[in-house]
Amino acid sequence: MERFRCGGLEILFMKGDITEVEADAIVNAANKYLQHGGGVAGAIVRRGGQVIQEESDRIIRERGPLEVGDAVKTTAGRLRAKWVIHTVGPIKGEGDEESKIYRAVRNSLLLAKSEGLESIAFPAISTGVYRVEPEVSARGMIRAVKDFSRDPGSVKRVIFVLYTDDIYRVFLEEASRQLSQC
Repeated sequence: MERFRCGGLEILFMKGDITEVEADAIVNAANKYLQHGGGVAGAIVRRGGQVIQEESDRIIRERGPLEVGDAVKTTAGRLRAKWVIHTVGPIKGEGDEESKIYRAVRNSLLLAKSEGLESIAFPAISTGVYRVEPEVSARGMIRAVKDFSRDPGSVKRVIFVLYTDDIYRVFLEEASRQLSQC
């Protein structure tokens, strides 16, 4: 695990399974219909319970499909986290992926702040079935956290939980570039 400080934030990078992280909220890289069948989303529902999918279905019934960059929250069921923040990342090839990832992370952080949460954990947004390169995801995600660190409100800790050694290395290299200037 690696630690950085930026503004009022402690930023951690760890290799592991986000469903096992203890934080006020974990972030789910969701699709616009909040159907949590595969990848991180599927793992979150399998471990946390069907209540997460049921609450997601209610959100979609009430407001319709989410747009890329939107962020909403549900309870976390049996997970160690208290909440799941669901955000929609871009699909490779749709254009402007880095900026869209930035917006998804920024909106997730703003939601955590508005709810008075102190800690939030992120996976590598859009690097799974959406096939965005880890370098693109890391640039957008870390830049969003760095910018947010200027006024984090209640948020004290941001945790990047990265599933593979390769993605972990990419995120650490980008963190060294961006966060060394905090």
